[in-house]
Amino acid sequence: MSGWRTLLYKEILRFWKVSFQTVAAPVLTAMLYLLIFGHVLEGQVKVYGTIPYTAFLVPGLVMMSVLQNAFANSSSSLIQSKIMGNLVFVLLTPLSHWSWFIAYVGSSVARGLAVGLGVLVVTSLFAVPGFVAPVWIVVFALLGAAMLGALGLIAGLWAEKFDQMAAFQNFVIMPMTFLSGVFYSIHSLPAFWQGVSHLNPFFYMIDGFRYGFFGVSDVSPWTSLAVVGGAMLVVSAIAVHLLRIGYKIRG
Repeated sequence: MSGWRTLLYKEILRFWKVSFQTVAAPVLTAMLYLLIFGHVLEGQVKVYGTIPYTAFLVPGLVMMSVLQNAFANSSSSLIQSKIMGNLVFVLLTPLSHWSWFIAYVGSSVARGLAVGLGVLVVTSLFAVPGFVAPVWIVVFALLGAAMLGALGLIAGLWAEKFDQMAAFQNFVIMPMTFLSGVFYSIHSLPAFWQGVSHLNPFFYMIDGFRYGFFGVSDVSPWTSLAVVGGAMLVVSAIAVHLLRIGYKIRG
């Protein structure tokens, strides 16, 4: 196997060995969100005029799970390797920065999609969303997982201890995912907060992903694609640059 494939295999095996924690637990969490919010608001909230609230909730929970777990995969792998000291064994290899990027982001995409598929299967037992435009579903799932995998790389390179990583996840990733329209349409917000939501790239990931299920969304899917694609390129470029210069991992 070539170097990047070996590292990719190692990273996928790393999270799959503890899949009960890395895959099953996030699926259970998403199901609990659906049961609680769906039970409380079903019958009281109609989205886009005709879509039941529980069905509306499913794509948002799926995409939220994809994003959070893609970020967690690359960030946790790097910070654990740095603190435990075994990152040196990867540094000793002749792998290029592109090999690192492909392997870490590729494994993050794999974990994000595995969790997302699990969430979709489980939540579909309670509400089956349509699949109006499946190509959009796949495109936004891949772009979102790749972007968060690259963002996790940046966070893992920057953080030097676990509490720094926890701060990044709790004060950046969690607010941006929860305030991105997972549980509501932004058209239900006051004008000011609608404007704030349009500054959040996570909103475009979830809105474009949801369009693939229902064929309707808060903004055009092409606008969402442009924003998400541009954000992914910027984040990926930063991650590749940091890997190339060995930011905080090479003396």
